Amino acid sequence: MRHYEQRESRDPAERERDLFARLPAQIAHAQAHAPAFAASLGHVDAASVTTREALARLPVIRKSELLEQQKRARPFGGFAAVGWGRACTRVFASPGPLYEPEGARPDYYRLARALFAAGFREGDLVHNTFSYHFTPAGSMMETAAHALGCTVFPAGVGQTEMQVAAIADLQPNAYVGTPSFLRILLDKADETGVRQTFTKAFVSGEAFPPSVREALAARGIAASQAYATADIGLIAYETSADAGMIVDEDIVLEIVRPGTGDPVAPGEVGEVVVTTFNPDYPLIRFGTGDLSAILPGLSPCGRTNQRIRGWLGRADQTTKIKGMFVHPAQVADIARRHPEILKCRLVVDNPLLNDRMTLHCETMAGDDALAGAIVTSIRELTKLRGEVRFCPPGSLANDGKVIDDIRKYD
Repeated sequence: MRHYEQRESRDPAERERDLFARLPAQIAHAQAHAPAFAASLGHVDAASVTTREALARLPVIRKSELLEQQKRARPFGGFAAVGWGRACTRVFASPGPLYEPEGARPDYYRLARALFAAGFREGDLVHNTFSYHFTPAGSMMETAAHALGCTVFPAGVGQTEMQVAAIADLQPNAYVGTPSFLRILLDKADETGVRQTFTKAFVSGEAFPPSVREALAARGIAASQAYATADIGLIAYETSADAGMIVDEDIVLEIVRPGTGDPVAPGEVGEVVVTTFNPDYPLIRFGTGDLSAILPGLSPCGRTNQRIRGWLGRADQTTKIKGMFVHPAQVADIARRHPEILKCRLVVDNPLLNDRMTLHCETMAGDDALAGAIVTSIRELTKLRGEVRFCPPGSLANDGKVIDDIRKYD
């Protein structure tokens, strides 16, 4: 079988129709069973949210809001549709702490699709080195491997010598974990004369540069990665085509301007916002805080879903200037006040060690009157003095930065 399931190669228009035919029921479910969404989406007619344009009018829920809500209402801040019992088999903690439910459905995090694309098949023995306590990473990978018919050795983290001994005894052919720990295991195996038996690897949790991929390939290990979070599960994954990451079949992915819920132009870098169809944790327009961009065209591997460029940094660029925090949302509010601004970026530097902020604005034409009006908006919205610099359309970098802090303290 070439793909995990036939849905991966269907016509993109059919996929779009299917997703937005399913969406109203998911929104209604969240309104009915998750108190936080009953409050934030109480004014929304779920049956009318059948297009991307309608979805984009709903509020974005960000991790900071999840954290604040969870402090008020444990364990899930009203965003989950389940409590303790058969529907919630495990609860995990991520830094914050943020608590996430794991439901009883097989492959709860939907990562089997990504493991399949990485070459994992029934009968593989998977050496899983992700943590099995507090965070869900170990369970995310194990439940996906089980869905494919793999056997899993729950190695967890650390204890390098014991792990290499287990590799010698069990001879697993598949590895799951961070790329750095895989290299540690390979080095220890070389040091102790143990023949490593991995032929495939699925890595996540940290950067996976081409040099590391090539070094693993030289040792006979084909490795690939995915983009997933504890809240959402699988978002996108690599395939053998090595041409970006394919978006999962069971989410709606948007790229928005950081600090807002406004979708960016195709190809522009922005924050990844995801709507999931998970009935237990029905996150609607969840802002991941990660930057990425949509790639044009279809993957050569035959899968027809959207592709993204992968992880390109963090969207939360909140910066402290002269003792005041300035947020990307404030920069967006300044731009909304002035339709002449096509795109803008707040650059923060410190000549002579004095903080200075300059709003670089792409405009068709700028004059002193417009500059003065923008300066006034900067002061009103940030309570700080700022300068304005006009630049031609298309001149600002496409890197998702709304606030660029280039201060030096030498």
